[in-house]
Amino acid sequence: MTSRTTQFETLTVERIGRVERITLNRPDDAHGVNLTMARELAVVARECDRDSEVRAVLLTATGRFFCAGGDLKEMAAHADDPGLFVKELADTLHRASSSFARMDAPVVVAVNGVAAGAGFSLAISGELVFAAESAKFTSAYTKAGLSPDGSLTYLLPRLVGLRRAQELMLTNRVLSAAEAEAWGLVTRVVPDAKLADVALAAATDLAAGALGSNSAVKSLLLSSYGNDVEAQIELEARRIAACAASPDGAEGREAFLAKRAPKFA
Repeated sequence: MTSRTTQFETLTVERIGRVERITLNRPDDAHGVNLTMARELAVVARECDRDSEVRAVLLTATGRFFCAGGDLKEMAAHADDPGLFVKELADTLHRASSSFARMDAPVVVAVNGVAAGAGFSLAISGELVFAAESAKFTSAYTKAGLSPDGSLTYLLPRLVGLRRAQELMLTNRVLSAAEAEAWGLVTRVVPDAKLADVALAAATDLAAGALGSNSAVKSLLLSSYGNDVEAQIELEARRIAACAASPDGAEGREAFLAKRAPKFA
């Protein structure tokens, strides 16, 4: 397994085998999303999207916070035109969100602590989401006189239903990790000390899979809410045909017939 480490101002980015691990790195500011972090997330997400060697992405942080949301201190510093600044911040973060959602590689999120505001959005954006037992989740937007961003209004009602989404966004109810698991917001809750290892192991397993198959799952699920059944099953037919015609499809069939584990490209 190879390892590469690159340091950004607000992120630590490491290549571990074929997993790109992105760690939010503003511990003195609860890993709050300022414009620099939003820009760096957009850059890293775009690079992961373009790099065929990246087969899975792992997003996490360290300490008591996963991410406390948008940096309100930076917003306050733009009192002359806060709307213009926040629009730029949201647009930049959304470029990252779109790249993570649309890239071929699956995204694993390891929520190590409190996830609030935009941090809540980031926390639930992965295909697999692991939460430490100490993690907590809260919308927190309306408490600051703001409305949700970071795709929260897209993700949350799809994961928990409209009524629960309304409650979380309007009342800023804080969910424990166990409640988040029960509501379907996270894949699994694990002990704090095991979170990093469990999440990396899951990302490594995904990275060893067939990238075309993983990409198809992501794109088909994203399109399923906007399509009628005929349009969706046509997309399914096209994607499974493309997978079957790929080298990974051939390897999958050969491995199955030979009763061995597949070795995807």
